[in-house]
Amino acid sequence: MKTQWIFFDIGSTLIDETKAYEHRIYDAIEGTDITFEQFNKMRKYFASQNLRGDIEAIEYFGLKRTPWHSEDEYPYPDAEKVLAYLHGKGYKLGVIANQSPGTEERLHSWGLLKYFSTVAASAELGISKPDKKIFLKALEISHCSPENATMIGDRLDNDIYPAMLLGMKTIWIKQGISAYQQLDNNGSAPDHIIKSLIELTEIF
Repeated sequence: MKTQWIFFDIGSTLIDETKAYEHRIYDAIEGTDITFEQFNKMRKYFASQNLRGDIEAIEYFGLKRTPWHSEDEYPYPDAEKVLAYLHGKGYKLGVIANQSPGTEERLHSWGLLKYFSTVAASAELGISKPDKKIFLKALEISHCSPENATMIGDRLDNDIYPAMLLGMKTIWIKQGISAYQQLDNNGSAPDHIIKSLIELTEIF
């Protein structure tokens, strides 16, 4: 792959959000007769429709949207190993992510910030994916053309399709709830589909 820059999403790409999602669900159903299993079933169904699974399920059950517990987030086991590998191979690494304020601080606390030359996060830039402007801003900051960049993310709608439209190469990592998303029938497909970060060492 003719790639100089590799851009990563954060949530469910580098960072495992499983416990944070479970915490949100238990908070949302507290005091109701809705079980975790019932909620999770609807969450997966909405994700398979390429919708925000947890948010749609909250609305479906008429529940209140509960706070996100970022303290429950932690890197996937292979995250640092893979970033170190790619960095060592000479690739420039960046982040394009929808995140609350403090993205660089969180990356630092996870021991990952040192691998990234560019961090383009929605809270700091005031632009959110899937808006193409956040991708273009990241490319501008990095002095990189789209054809020399690869985007890696868990969501087709937020990560893969917008990057494809700009001419970036794409890798869909099927982790988290967005693994239930379905590819469009129009022939658009990422360059690679993987199930874990370690598979990137076989691509690059």
